Amino acid sequence: MEAATRTIDPAEVAKFEAMAAEWWDPNGKFKPLHMLNPCRLDYITTQIATQFGRDLKASRPFEGLRLLDIGCGGGLLAEPMARLGATVVGADAAPKNIPVAQLHAEQSGLTIDYRNCAAEDLAAAGERFDVVLAMEIIEHVADTQGFTNTCASLMTPGGLMVMSTLNRNPKSYMMAIFGAERVMRWLPVGTHDWSKFITPDELYGLMRGAGLDPIDRKGMVFNPLGWSWSLSSRDLSVNYAAAAVKR
Repeated sequence: MEAATRTIDPAEVAKFEAMAAEWWDPNGKFKPLHMLNPCRLDYITTQIATQFGRDLKASRPFEGLRLLDIGCGGGLLAEPMARLGATVVGADAAPKNIPVAQLHAEQSGLTIDYRNCAAEDLAAAGERFDVVLAMEIIEHVADTQGFTNTCASLMTPGGLMVMSTLNRNPKSYMMAIFGAERVMRWLPVGTHDWSKFITPDELYGLMRGAGLDPIDRKGMVFNPLGWSWSLSSRDLSVNYAAAAVKR
């Protein structure tokens, strides 16, 4: 179905499918995401709690919320969202990622609805979610505005979308392309295309173009001395996340 594949870039899907079996290896090819995950979760959970008036100290604060993780990979975000009480759908266009995610969720005693499909498939089926996560995916799609529009169509009124990506500037090239792929060997060479990186203002523009109201953005900054990530209101020069609500 043409509409269901409009924003998918087959070459990008193939890259991540080739690495599928390593999703849950903290020292494997997805080591950068394992390192980044606590920082991503900090941002996501804070935004959800603020938008829906939830207490993060509660045992299952996201109970009653339906959440979609687009480009879910092996489930690094879907699983903690399920543990926090959300009803989670994880969607990924790479077929080999889904059984990896399903097996790990089963081993973890979690119920997560994983699907090998595109965001357009969910939209065509009339699916709606309180929260849509699109983390580290928009720089890999073929049509950024089309993808953002589809994400917005999946949201309920008053719903929240959280997206993350990489800024496009000389520093991000040195850190994400040269540093992460060629020096540190955290990722296979060619994982990212610097020309597809998106500036924070461009991402806000995409959100507004999809009929959403951007409400927040923060950088995710790597500290090589502490070998850790943290959120920053000022430094959005490389990795960053942004949130928007549906009118």
